[in-house]
Amino acid sequence: MKKRMLKVTAAVCAMLLGLTACGKSNDSADKVYKIGICQIVQHDALDAATQGFKDALIKKLGEDHVKFDYQDASGDSATCATIANGFASANVDLILANATAPLQAAAAATTEIPILGTSITDYAVALELKDWSGATGINVSGTSDLAPLEEQAAMIQELFPADKFAKVGILYCTAEPNSLYQVEVVTKELEKLGYTVTPYAFTDTNDVSSVCTTAANASDVMYIPTDNTAASNTGIIDQICRPAKVPIVTGEEGICAGCGVATLSISYYELGYTTGEMAYEVLVNHADVSKMEVKYAPNTTKKYNKEICDELGIKIPDDYVAIEK
Repeated sequence: MKKRMLKVTAAVCAMLLGLTACGKSNDSADKVYKIGICQIVQHDALDAATQGFKDALIKKLGEDHVKFDYQDASGDSATCATIANGFASANVDLILANATAPLQAAAAATTEIPILGTSITDYAVALELKDWSGATGINVSGTSDLAPLEEQAAMIQELFPADKFAKVGILYCTAEPNSLYQVEVVTKELEKLGYTVTPYAFTDTNDVSSVCTTAANASDVMYIPTDNTAASNTGIIDQICRPAKVPIVTGEEGICAGCGVATLSISYYELGYTTGEMAYEVLVNHADVSKMEVKYAPNTTKKYNKEICDELGIKIPDDYVAIEK
């Protein structure tokens, strides 16, 4: 009799445990995750990163279980702060910060909500972190769009050797800390290769034209790092540099498509997709974002702008791939 009672009791306990487990599973299945997305400005590279992020989460969670609140800051840091504070007040489940200014704004807005960045060149610079080890130690992680800067300098040497193109002008925006980081590294690499390097800094869209004109008049070749303000003004830059026959090597494909001749390209869609996979780990598997190492684009490709290269008479090596427009 005792044995029979024990069996019944065990069966009841097992059934109750099963119901409890089922209840947890249903709760998880019914969860709709709220994701705040702040993007500094619209342009092809950042748009692709955002789309990759969304696609990864939709694939993993199902479109009925994730709700995106996408907001464009129109290139304004103050607007980034307003957006990030709104996300914090709404207590979203996670924030995607697409570019440096949104990342800084999100980190200032909350120390509790997980933040993932994408299209960030250097997290240590952006967040003013010391003793950088690959993980931030705070509620921030994500992906970096930094293509190897040494290889970008080598690309300039390959296409425009220093004995014929001695003067390199670097055009960038002072409002973007990551641009300054790239300028400093590339300058050192180019000087090692025998170039004379001069930085030309503009503060915002209003002085792009005047600064670019000065740079084009004084340079044999120009370099533009991964810079969101420059990316939003490629038409102006092209109208100045192409007639002056000054070739531009760029830090990313979107800028190259607008005004450059060559770039060492990464896929921003893949970068965003990887960020989305990281978000899934944080949201569903409760990964500690403070201990997640920042990830980098796995592949780079040498690409060129056929239209501008043809117009300037620049011969491109066979291992470069034409940018599709």
